[in-house]
Amino acid sequence: MFKKYLLWGILILILIFQYQLWIGRYGFLRLNSLNQQLDDLRAENNSLSERNEALYAQVRELSEGSEVLEERARSQLGFVKEGEQFIQVVPATN
Repeated sequence: MFKKYLLWGILILILIFQYQLWIGRYGFLRLNSLNQQLDDLRAENNSLSERNEALYAQVRELSEGSEVLEERARSQLGFVKEGEQFIQVVPATN
């Protein structure tokens, strides 16, 4: 009789431990989910870091030289120097 209860008790303990191992708060399924989230966040962080570096490079270019600033103003905003003429070539439409 005692062996029967002991066997059931051990079986219930094994089931509880298996539940904790696979499904519990710190189980394998949760661990895999957290690892996937970590990988996703690292990839996003890397892309944002690359974007930040590109923006910092642009800021350094604009703050260091007036030539870069002048070139941007000419190409993006159409600025012209005093004494220059602006000529725009429009392609013919058929």
